[in-house]
Amino acid sequence: MSTKRPFLIALIVAVGVGGWWWAHRTTQPGGFLTLYGNVDVRQVDLAFVVEGKIVELAADEGEAVAAGQLLARLDADPYADTVAVAEARVANQAALLAKLEAGSRPPEIARARADLDAARAHVANAEATLQRKQTLAQQDFAARQTLDDSRAEAQSARAAVEARQADLKLIEEGPRKEDIAATRALLTSEQALLSLARYRLTETNLVAPSAGILLTRAREVGAVVGAGSVVFSLALSDPVWVRTYVGEPDLGRLRPGMAVGITTDSHPGKVYRGTVGFVSPTAEFTPKAVETPELRTDLVYRARVIVANPDSGLRQGMPVTVIADDAGRR
Repeated sequence: MSTKRPFLIALIVAVGVGGWWWAHRTTQPGGFLTLYGNVDVRQVDLAFVVEGKIVELAADEGEAVAAGQLLARLDADPYADTVAVAEARVANQAALLAKLEAGSRPPEIARARADLDAARAHVANAEATLQRKQTLAQQDFAARQTLDDSRAEAQSARAAVEARQADLKLIEEGPRKEDIAATRALLTSEQALLSLARYRLTETNLVAPSAGILLTRAREVGAVVGAGSVVFSLALSDPVWVRTYVGEPDLGRLRPGMAVGITTDSHPGKVYRGTVGFVSPTAEFTPKAVETPELRTDLVYRARVIVANPDSGLRQGMPVTVIADDAGRR
């Protein structure tokens, strides 16, 4: 029994050393760094920006769609009516502004001058009548009341001349700058409302933001949806990432921009090309206060690999193997 014990101990040590070498053979300087991870396909939930009733669904689950492709439509009639009202308000305000900026027209000025001339003629006639009445009153041929009426008429005629003169001056000067500025501000406001109405009309169409595959269809034709209610979920065809982890001893051998190869169990003979896009500056697991070399090997850092030539063979969550070519070189 005593002769077998040293042999058994030696065998255990040899197996342990061999296992350690096998586990670390791909991470030696100057060789290949092998990492393991999962495919991370970006997903986006698609929804209308405005509320309304769905009148068309142009795609279904599992379909591949292109960027800008129509996926669904809302009833656009209410939004088209809003645009029509906004356009009319803009046209009305623009006409008012143009009228103010153009100022008074020559015929308007001519009419104001004619009114002033008529008022002056009326003053002359009223003053002449008053003069005659005064003469007759002095000779007792006219009543006192008649003289007072003539005097009031003359005063009224002179006041009318002053009013016509003021009107002519205003017409010749044209609209006030403040009125023009206020009208222009109102026109700007109406134009902004028209732009908003047109935007909301456009948003009755739901289009794919980029190429991808529809994962789910959450609504049907006839459903009334609110703004932000998810209608489709889209898995983007590009970019496709791989989420992987690198151990602390090999952290210095992986750097952004490094070219890597990616393989899957489904197609082991096919190699996807990729580039390391990100290496986390912090460990995924919080280290203990006192770390021995053994504990430090348990620290891992997340890395993101951008796949250069993705296709339908890479699916969400699929396990992959990432091989960094000649990772030991700088």
